[in-house]
Amino acid sequence: MPKSLPAILVVGGAGYIGSHVCKELHKNGYTPVCYDNLIYGHEWAVKWGPFETGDISDRNRLNQVFAAYRIEGVIHLAAFAYVGESVLDPAKYYANNVAGTISLLDAMRKNSVNRIVFSSTCAVYGIPAAVPITEKEPLNPVNPYGASKMMVERILRDYHHAYGLGYIALRYFNAAGADPDGDIGEVHNPETHLIPLALDAALGRRNELVVFGNGYPTPDRTCIRDYIHVTDLARAHVLSLKLLDKNELPGLSVNLGTGKGNSIFEIIRAGEEVTGRKIRHRIAPPRAGDPPVLIADPSQALKMLNWKAQYTDIRQILQHAWNFHRKTDTIA
Repeated sequence: MPKSLPAILVVGGAGYIGSHVCKELHKNGYTPVCYDNLIYGHEWAVKWGPFETGDISDRNRLNQVFAAYRIEGVIHLAAFAYVGESVLDPAKYYANNVAGTISLLDAMRKNSVNRIVFSSTCAVYGIPAAVPITEKEPLNPVNPYGASKMMVERILRDYHHAYGLGYIALRYFNAAGADPDGDIGEVHNPETHLIPLALDAALGRRNELVVFGNGYPTPDRTCIRDYIHVTDLARAHVLSLKLLDKNELPGLSVNLGTGKGNSIFEIIRAGEEVTGRKIRHRIAPPRAGDPPVLIADPSQALKMLNWKAQYTDIRQILQHAWNFHRKTDTIA
């Protein structure tokens, strides 16, 4: 009989990034087992492996899935990720993002699975003292969402030392774009990310794009962010898993970004070029805690994972997002 493909549990695999990770896993000879409670994920985005519904706090359900598929590794993307909501309801974020992760890790221990790739965030840095941001920058999150991710990184480190857990924490900068083939893309409810909001304005689904602040110390006075294509993110997860397979680096935190930034006004102009439509916008007061500039130093990812972003032209990222975004009325 042919050997079965290695089964990887993708927790949060029906979400924006998770679905792209599942596609990349399938492309690289793994069976992605999507585990999602569908609070924010979409069952239509599960296309490359089996789907199991469940919550990370449900240890019995996790144990069932681990046993049924003989899981060999975990990619953990299940988290609440709305910064503003985390400030208003921190209990929700610590219960799900932190306590839920402990539930998942303990299910892994019970089922003798000792490799995990964790979806972290540049929000662990807070407002950085220096840009571009290296992994040596102090962790100083300014909201409960970032704090919850920082706490999980600490838990992973402690589980590594105590139980031999192999982990790689990937600190994303601003995920953007969509699958180049158009199979999947970004659909959130509510939507808070700049690019889909801008594309909504281009389509007339909203009257205008709200720009929070135009008094920052940047060339055009708007915030600058490092936008990384979601397919590049997905590829980094698979490379991380392969590194853990070799058991060469059992504990590591790595930035994922392009190493360059685009301002909000640059995104608007590029969006108008890609769509051929006007993106109306208005200026609103700045949001508390928004850093002027967030740009990654991705050199550690190149050194440790042999990874660097392939999509670095913001127009190409926007084009892929636009190709998918026009279809979202019919699938969401």
